[in-house]
Amino acid sequence: MFYFYIVRCSDNSLYCGQTNNLKRRIHEHNFDKNRSAKYLRAKKPVKLVYSEEYSTLQLAMKREWQIKKWTKTKKEALILGDFN
Repeated sequence: MFYFYIVRCSDNSLYCGQTNNLKRRIHEHNFDKNRSAKYLRAKKPVKLVYSEEYSTLQLAMKREWQIKKWTKTKKEALILGDFN
């Protein structure tokens, strides 16, 4: 299983990513400076606020690229369940 996810950073910004192990990836973002995304290094802690499950990495990556183009307002609506 693969996941598309959104985390909320300590500065209230949103970060999108994809992984095959959601729990491990969130832990890496918060505690492993060598495996965390560079963008997040100064924005810890992060909190998982949204995720979707996919059968392939390709589908998770496609969704990540789609949503990365969205405005923060549109991403917030998705998090709240007001948008697809």
